[in-house]
Amino acid sequence: MSPPALPWRTLRADLSASVVVFLVALPLCVGIAVASGVPAELGLVTGIVGGLVVGFMPGSSMQVSGPAAGLTVLVAEAVDRYGLAGLGTIVLVAGLLQVGLGLLRLGRWFRAITVSVVQGMLAGIGLLLIVGQLYVLAGVAAPHTGPGKFTGLPGLVGEVVTSAPARVSLAVGVATIAVMVGWDGLPGRLRTVPGALVAVVAAAGVTAALGLPVDTIEVEGLLAAMQPSLGHWGTLADVGVLATIATFTLVASAESLFSAAAVDRLHRGPRTDFDRELVAQGTGNTICGLLGALPMTAVIVRSSANVRAGARTKASRVLHGLWLLLFAAAAPGLIGLMPLPALAAVLVHAGVKLLPLRALPELWRQHRGEAVVLAVTALAILTTDMFTGVLVGLGLAVVKTAWEISHVRVTVREVPVARDAAVGDAGPGPVEVAITGNATFLRLPTILTTLNDLPADRTVRLDLRGLRHVDHACRTALDTWIETHNRNAGVSVHVVAPRPAEDDRPRTVDATD
Repeated sequence: MSPPALPWRTLRADLSASVVVFLVALPLCVGIAVASGVPAELGLVTGIVGGLVVGFMPGSSMQVSGPAAGLTVLVAEAVDRYGLAGLGTIVLVAGLLQVGLGLLRLGRWFRAITVSVVQGMLAGIGLLLIVGQLYVLAGVAAPHTGPGKFTGLPGLVGEVVTSAPARVSLAVGVATIAVMVGWDGLPGRLRTVPGALVAVVAAAGVTAALGLPVDTIEVEGLLAAMQPSLGHWGTLADVGVLATIATFTLVASAESLFSAAAVDRLHRGPRTDFDRELVAQGTGNTICGLLGALPMTAVIVRSSANVRAGARTKASRVLHGLWLLLFAAAAPGLIGLMPLPALAAVLVHAGVKLLPLRALPELWRQHRGEAVVLAVTALAILTTDMFTGVLVGLGLAVVKTAWEISHVRVTVREVPVARDAAVGDAGPGPVEVAITGNATFLRLPTILTTLNDLPADRTVRLDLRGLRHVDHACRTALDTWIETHNRNAGVSVHVVAPRPAEDDRPRTVDATD
C-alpha cells in the first residue's frame, strides 16, 4: 500500500524551505571542505548524502545533516596525519560504531554528557577555527598545531602590514563578514536569502570584476574528487587512528543529538527518537567513509533555518540534498569563482557562533563550577587535541559532581553541665557531634579535623542519623577514631545511628561494649 500523498500546501512549504536550506548549506559545505584541507566537492558529497540518505531515515524529522564546522579542526588534523585514504577509513569505522550504538539503544545516553563539556568542546573548536581562518583571510599558510596558530599571530600581523596582496585578501574577507553581519540585521523577508550566500556571491563578483589578486577554489569535479574505498583496515593498528575514531564518534554523536534536542524545542512536530537518529547519522557517515568524503553531523544552523523557513516534513531536507546534487553536477565551475578569503569569512562567522558568548556570563553567575568545566575543556583542546580536551572536560565534570554530592556538615554542640543540689557540680556534660549529608573520602579531612579537635577527656555523643551515605573509607576512619578516643581518654563514645530499613527508629550503641 503506497503512502498517502502530501497535501499541496505541505509540499509547497517543504519545497520553499528546501531551497532556503540549500542556499545556507552551499557555502558552508564548500567552506568547511576547503578549511579541512580536502577538495571542495567532498563537502558537497557529504551534504548530498546528508539530504538524500539521512533525510529519508527515521529519527528526527526537521534537523538537517551535512559537514559541520565543529569537526573542521579534527578533520584537518586527520587529513594532515593520515591523508584522504585514512580519513575515509576513520569516517567509515566511526559510522559503523554509531550504527552499533544506536542499535544497542545507547543514543539517549549521549545526552548524559554535561552541557558544559559540550559547550567547552564547541568553544575550543570555535576558537581554533577562527584563529586558523585568520591566516586564510590574509592568504597566508596557517601553522598546523593549535598553539602554533596563536603564537603565529604576530607574524601574521607583520605579513599583512608588509604585503599588499595580503591586505587585499584581508579586505575581501572583512567586507564579506561585514555583509553577513549587516544582512542579519535586515527585516525578516529580506533575510529569506541567507547572508552567507549573498556575501560570497558579492565577493566573487567584485573579485572577478576588479581582477583582484585573491586566491580562489581549485575545482576537480565531483567524480574526480571522490576516492571510493572499502577502507584501509591496516591503519586500525595505529593507536592514533583508533583515538581519532573514538573522538569522531563521540563528537559527531554528541553534536547531532544535542542539535536534535535543540531543534525539538523549535517546532511542534514529532519528537526525535535518539536511538534511530544515531543509526541514521551512522549510516550517513558509513556511506561518506566509503565515498572518501567528509564526516557529517546534524547541524543546528541548517536545521534551525529549515524550521524557520516553514518546513512541515522531512521532504524539505531530502530536497535540499537533491538541489546540492544538481548544483554539483550542472554548475561545478561556479565553485571555482568563490574567493578563499570569502569562504574563510563564512567560517569565522560560523566559529563565532560556536562560542558561548551569551551563556558563559550567566553560567558564571549561577553555576561557577560548570563555567570552570567549560573553560578548562576549551583550554585543554587549544593546548592539546580534541580527544584529550574532551576527556579532560569529562574527567573534571565527574570530579566536580563527586565533590558536590559528597557535601557533609559536622555540627558540634556542648551539652549543658550537669548539676546536683547535694553534690554540686557533677562535671562537664558530653559533647554532641552530628554528621549530616554524604560522608565520602573526599570530605574525610573535614570530618577527622573536627573530631580530632574535640576535648580528649569528654564523653562524645556521635549522631549519624542525618547521614545519607557513608563509604568504606569514612566508616573505617570513624571506627578507628572511636577506638582511639576510648582508649586514650578512658571515656565512652555513644553512636546514634538509624536502624535497618524495617525500623527507622534511632538506636544508641555504646562503642566501648
